[in-house]
Amino acid sequence: MLRNSAKEPPVVPCCPVTGVSAVRLVQMVPARLLRRLWKIEFGAEVRPSFGEVSQFGLWESPTGLLFFDPPVEGDHVFYEGFYSRLKKLGLYSNHFVRPEFNLAARHVPRGARVLDVGCGLGNFRHCVTHADYTGLDPHFAEDGDDPSIHNETLGEHLVVNAATYDAVCAFQVLEHISAPASLFGEMLRAAKPGGLVFIGVPHVPSALTRIPNFLMNAPPHHLSWWTIGALEEMTKRAGAIVESIERVPWGEDDALLYWISRCSPIKCDGPYYREAWSWHASAAVGLLGGLAARLALGLPSREDEGTGLLLVARRAN
Repeated sequence: MLRNSAKEPPVVPCCPVTGVSAVRLVQMVPARLLRRLWKIEFGAEVRPSFGEVSQFGLWESPTGLLFFDPPVEGDHVFYEGFYSRLKKLGLYSNHFVRPEFNLAARHVPRGARVLDVGCGLGNFRHCVTHADYTGLDPHFAEDGDDPSIHNETLGEHLVVNAATYDAVCAFQVLEHISAPASLFGEMLRAAKPGGLVFIGVPHVPSALTRIPNFLMNAPPHHLSWWTIGALEEMTKRAGAIVESIERVPWGEDDALLYWISRCSPIKCDGPYYREAWSWHASAAVGLLGGLAARLALGLPSREDEGTGLLLVARRAN
């Protein structure tokens, strides 16, 4: 665990996928900078989540994964306010369909039992109407009236539902939690022998990591940025089989982030966060230019590195 005092040298943390010590400190990020940006940009109060943490280390794992330490997760109040703001900005809705949803849906056979972990509003179910869908999300289940979405953690659900699903998925979930490998192991337990597990994650390098001070990629929202090597190692250590790992193309709802990155005068490759007016101004220029480019140029080329990675793994028989 990283010490909180800025005067003390950081203790090297272990990779949340391998348990092996990090190989490089990318940068230290002041908690005060993130607190201020969350308040200004999203009206979100992160002090309860951050507690007494004064700084975060961004570290590189032997797998290439980048992760924050300490791994402070957002609480229910944070996510309730954050997604409420996204809806008002038109960046998230009940009909939001990620491109990775369609990629994963191709692998789901008719009549399959599907478990969607951290399902949000359950939007993936619109892509698998041919299947028997169940969603889990303690943050969102109470806000809707969909009987297919349950206010349960995966651990609670496994008590009576282990090895019962043909497909288990978690889209943009693992990067939000402090122990992604443990959740992946639970997902395998939920799948039948030979069943599929889908994992969608943001990756590095990408447009998201090139935007200066890109808040949605920081604690308490994103705690890790993924690589193909990290997904392969996690699958291997869990005793599962990698079927495929593919780059997810940009879609209608997230293409703006690509254009913000392209239009930003500053392109980050480490450090990624800095308390400087030039960085704040660059992000603002990127946003304005990105809005115009999105309207004028539409979706990015499919040859781009894409918005994230999709792992398709299979539980061993």
